[in-house]
Amino acid sequence: MNQEERRQRRQKDTKSAVIVCVIVVLILLVLVAGGVFLVGRLLPKGGGQNEGTDGTELPGENVAATEEVTEQPQTEVQTDPVEEQAAQLVSQMTLEDKIAQMFVITPNALTGYASGVTAAGDTTKEAYQSRPVGGIVYMADNLTDPEQTTTMLSNMQEIARERTGLPVFLCVDEEGGSVARIAGNDAFGVTDVGNMSDIGASGDVQNAYNAGSTIGSYLAALGFNVDFAPVADVLTNPDNQVIGQRSFGSDAQTVAGMVTSELQGLSAAGVYGMVKHFPGHGGTSGDSHDGAVSTDKTLEELMAEELVPFQSAIDGGVNFVMVGHISAPNVTGDNAPATLSKVLITDVLRGQMGYNGIVITDAMNMEAITGFYNSDKAAVLAVTAGADMILMPADYNTAYTGILNAVNDGTITEERINESVTRIVKAKLAMGQP
Repeated sequence: MNQEERRQRRQKDTKSAVIVCVIVVLILLVLVAGGVFLVGRLLPKGGGQNEGTDGTELPGENVAATEEVTEQPQTEVQTDPVEEQAAQLVSQMTLEDKIAQMFVITPNALTGYASGVTAAGDTTKEAYQSRPVGGIVYMADNLTDPEQTTTMLSNMQEIARERTGLPVFLCVDEEGGSVARIAGNDAFGVTDVGNMSDIGASGDVQNAYNAGSTIGSYLAALGFNVDFAPVADVLTNPDNQVIGQRSFGSDAQTVAGMVTSELQGLSAAGVYGMVKHFPGHGGTSGDSHDGAVSTDKTLEELMAEELVPFQSAIDGGVNFVMVGHISAPNVTGDNAPATLSKVLITDVLRGQMGYNGIVITDAMNMEAITGFYNSDKAAVLAVTAGADMILMPADYNTAYTGILNAVNDGTITEERINESVTRIVKAKLAMGQP
């Protein structure tokens, strides 16, 4: 073999060797890749450095799972069409009209007459056109007989709807027993359901429902749509004379059941009930008509007893809670009455107890208020505390102007006013709806 042939032979051998090496490398790569794939299939997903030999996760950083995450469907936020409608109507009101809606006054205060208003005529219409108050409360001297009362309330409702497009709250204090504007007047010919203490002592909540149904039926027939009842106070002080037989009793659970049942009876007749007197007047010894009244109980003690009937009513959907002129210094840290206390109204009643209905004050012409505050100051403090409606201020014009000035000078925001008026309008829109 000559030199040229040997050179060609070496080139051929080298080329063959290179080809063999390439083939071997490719085979090795395939084997390695296959091994990695097989190991990956055999190991638990998400396993590795954070798992023990028994497959449990070891302490340390969380390892992201390799499984595909299933996207959770988003929960659609439910809106209340009545509340939306109420907010829309409120947005179209003037500030002056909105503030007027936050008052419940007597027909005497509306018209400027000292007493004895028994009709809703031109004077009433003119006064309501100027300030369309949210509610009118009728006392014994306004109610003569069924015909007079029915005509007066019908005319008042017509005046209100013509002015605002909304009904007006036509209210009366009709508890039964010692507090009965209608049943206490023989001219109306209705049977008094009697003292709540007797109904509570019966132990049968059906009796409370029947009382509410009876009262609601004769009130609705006359044209009333709001009753300042039932009393939700637990009579824990047997010497308490201002509540006394108006309470269903001294046991919180018994009172709660009776209150809820009476509210249902009123509602079935088409009348809004109202629980009173938050945070509980039954354990006090004084009368807020005559001066300051207080309780020395802590919030925990109130929650365990006095507030039980109120919580039951709230859970049942009550539309009105009346706040009393009762101070609770061991809850609030001061002697301000509940009607003017942000701690009791906003923090406790709304925040802790979950109430979002209408908060109305007890009558603001009582000595517990007038002995310490002017009408404008009291009204502003009540709204600042979280009240939605001011009942019977000693001087309605002064109270109204006080809130208006407070909004104009920034003491109260218009948004705060809107919150209350939206609640009021929502309750009015819901009247007559199942």
